[in-house]
Amino acid sequence: MSHFSTVKTQLRKKEHLKQALIDLGYMPQEGETLVRGFRGQTVLAEMTVEMNTGDIGFRWNQGSKSYELVTDLDLWKQSIPVERFLSQLTQRYAFNTVLETTAQEGFQIAEEKKNIDGSIELVVTRWDS
Repeated sequence: MSHFSTVKTQLRKKEHLKQALIDLGYMPQEGETLVRGFRGQTVLAEMTVEMNTGDIGFRWNQGSKSYELVTDLDLWKQSIPVERFLSQLTQRYAFNTVLETTAQEGFQIAEEKKNIDGSIELVVTRWDS
């Protein structure tokens, strides 16, 4: 028997979460929607990604003030394990957070380098008058 699993994250900003999902090639849907699981079971989430098998959802956890992933792990048929998915998602989330913060501070990206190990190096510059 299958059931929904909830995985805590440190993802707090909806717009960065959405952009991270887009960066990874997913098409998230915002708004209160149903995450589909085994035999038609559903659970509510604030953002979902429809998949051929079980969906991926994110819902706000007021206690931890962050989004948590909710999905039916028995139906997880992605090309990578859920842990790797969350790692990639968190990296893209952090990347988007850094881009927004540096832009707010008046910095521009001068160089972006993707390393063999999957890490990303950024060089930012700012001209002061």
